[in-house]
Amino acid sequence: MKFRVDRDVLADAVTWTARTLPTRPPAPVLAGVRIEADATGVISLSSFDYEVSARSEIPAEVSEPGTVLVSGRLLADIARALPHKPVDVVLDGTKVVVTCGASRFTLLTMPVEDYPTLPQMPELSGTVSGDALTLAVAQVSVAASRDETLPLLTGVRMEIEGERITLLSTDRYRLALRELTWTPATPGFSAVALVKAKTLTDVAKSLGAGGGFVNIGLSTGAGLDLIGFEAGGRHTTSQLVDGDYPAVRRLFPDSTPIHAVVPTQALIDAAKRVSLVAERNTPIRLAFTEGQVVLDAGQGDDAQASEALEAVLVGEDITVAFNPQFLLDGLSALGTDFTRLSFTHPNKPVEFTGQESLDGEDSSDYRYLLVPIRFAG
Repeated sequence: MKFRVDRDVLADAVTWTARTLPTRPPAPVLAGVRIEADATGVISLSSFDYEVSARSEIPAEVSEPGTVLVSGRLLADIARALPHKPVDVVLDGTKVVVTCGASRFTLLTMPVEDYPTLPQMPELSGTVSGDALTLAVAQVSVAASRDETLPLLTGVRMEIEGERITLLSTDRYRLALRELTWTPATPGFSAVALVKAKTLTDVAKSLGAGGGFVNIGLSTGAGLDLIGFEAGGRHTTSQLVDGDYPAVRRLFPDSTPIHAVVPTQALIDAAKRVSLVAERNTPIRLAFTEGQVVLDAGQGDDAQASEALEAVLVGEDITVAFNPQFLLDGLSALGTDFTRLSFTHPNKPVEFTGQESLDGEDSSDYRYLLVPIRFAG
């Protein structure tokens, strides 16, 4: 195997392909990146850990086609450190020699025949805007659980119905729902999938952030349940999380007799300041009265802080308390100038939605439901 490739192209491709490699692989070969040089002038780089696969294709001047397996993280580190000159990669016996300008590296190869076969990319189900996917996943993933003992809740539920995708996540303390549109390959396409939030976040950032469109493929009920994403010559697949996701949609209230509207950035800034005195596991309180909301934290002999903000209140006065970080997560995810907080009762979940103006209508595209913390007095 022998080929020459642009340094930046190689570094980007290897870094992207090696990003999901396990730190402690169950088998040594799973720490590798498979490099296949094709006579047509295409280099394919692959990684796989039996759950998530990644494959990137880049152009190169291929003198001798071939396939090798080398340490993925080491190759990524080397590629990023190389000078900005063309890179020559040559297989020499059981070693791969990487030469770039005056720099020369020798890497040991691993037995490529022991490397598992990557799953096929599922058939195209539809296409979505990369920017819309990136934003939607960022908004929903904040509510996904990080607790690996509850694997179902570490996932994001995707409900696809025609031209609409609904993303749902919860960690039992908050719930996020985001709706976006896409273009299905088949009109009336319908499917449900549960994807690990970590995987979906990584895919959205790495494939959707460049704009353009992301192709999505779903394969369910045919032995191996997979979801695949493709954009710009990069493909990734992931096994779906198995199990029945809880029926969380019903948790959103049908009606809310009380609501308040507050400037989003002002509320974020005030919450950050007041929460400085909120010790671990202590809440930040929000007291809504006509024309204002007062945020306060701390009590008794502890440090205390309070701050008042202008707010519009519709309905009775109400006081609620939240985990400061969960509150900030939801507010930061909204991305609108104003936040509407909708209440049913001081101890019942509060729904956060965004609106563009103080007296405008709220948007239901993104909804964040947060369970308040009970407090004395």
